[in-house]
Amino acid sequence: MGKSNKVCTNCGRRMKQQFIGLQHCKCGMSWKKDIGFFERTSDMVFGLRHNAPGKKPSRMIEIRREN
Repeated sequence: MGKSNKVCTNCGRRMKQQFIGLQHCKCGMSWKKDIGFFERTSDMVFGLRHNAPGKKPSRMIEIRREN
């Protein structure tokens, strides 16, 4: 198992990486680099937000609630 692979605290399975710094498990748990483990809900939408022009290009993980 690699260094970046997290183990789910809920079921003990290995989590799959969706983006750099964001991993998901089949049981509904997720891990984000800055907030740690959390439980997903059905209305969560995960995406990448690009920073403003003129700055060094980077992408930030964004978690939104679906309306």
